[in-house]
Amino acid sequence: MAIRVALAGDTMLGRGVAAEIAASGPHGLFSGGVPDVFAEADLALLNLECCVSDRGRPWDPLGKPFHFRAPPAAVEALADLGVDCVTLANNHALDYGPDALADTLDILRGAGIRTVGAGAELTEAREPAVLEAGDTRVAVVGVTDHPSDFAAGPGRPGVAHADLHERVPDDLVRQIRELRDEASVVVVMPHWGPNMTREPPHYVRRAARTLVDAGASLVAGSSAHVFHGVDWPVMFDMGDFIDDYIVDEMLRNDLGLLFLVTVDGGGPSRIEAVPLRLDFARTRRAEGSDRAWIIERFVAACRPFGADVTVERDRLVVDAPP
Repeated sequence: MAIRVALAGDTMLGRGVAAEIAASGPHGLFSGGVPDVFAEADLALLNLECCVSDRGRPWDPLGKPFHFRAPPAAVEALADLGVDCVTLANNHALDYGPDALADTLDILRGAGIRTVGAGAELTEAREPAVLEAGDTRVAVVGVTDHPSDFAAGPGRPGVAHADLHERVPDDLVRQIRELRDEASVVVVMPHWGPNMTREPPHYVRRAARTLVDAGASLVAGSSAHVFHGVDWPVMFDMGDFIDDYIVDEMLRNDLGLLFLVTVDGGGPSRIEAVPLRLDFARTRRAEGSDRAWIIERFVAACRPFGADVTVERDRLVVDAPP
């Protein structure tokens, strides 16, 4: 039986978004048909780029400029969309320290949302989530290549950190291989590479191939804050989903994509991308010139990888190669 998985990139519910939640509540952040797209999916996954808590103090290593903390009510916005699992493997999960991370895990669990990529100690941070849709079992793995000072360790809270610059660590390769015996679909959600780049760096491309060779059915990356192209079955970067960020007029980080992936027979067969417009602390479907810019950019981003993009109604479609 074919299932559909919704995937979204960096979801930042702190700072200006948190202020919007305090003023108007958590239920109006996504409009213009965005919830309708999630309603088409059997499972929904995203990268939660903040902690969820009202405790903690800002992490204070030298040079960390941004700290993102969402209020506990923010989880209702994710529940409204039907989010099943989030990855916390990123550079903001520990922004307000271990107490806030512990709250994040508890609050999400209380809302029925699974987590990967962070935990109270190393084993929990690396633990995958295995989700079920119909007769399909989907394993989700979250990992980040930065920052190293957020890394979980034995008895130490933090994120699932893996230095991907030289090679993919053997334990991550082994984990993916073993998960293929437990689940028919393995989704790896790496947080990798620098911010605000038009294309994935060489080491990310190399790491992506290793993940696929190890058995990843789909790789869905984040970190750049702008979407990159598809090198089947790799979505190098899904871009941003909601935030309050300053807009780069060239890279247009206020324009994004929401992905719907059809999985049939143990692997992805089609990727549909829905154009988005990110206003300040709100997200809606893109229209007009915004939509045209997204189409042009996505086609150009996919071209170097030999991925053909077709436009079908309101979707940008990449089918599995024959």
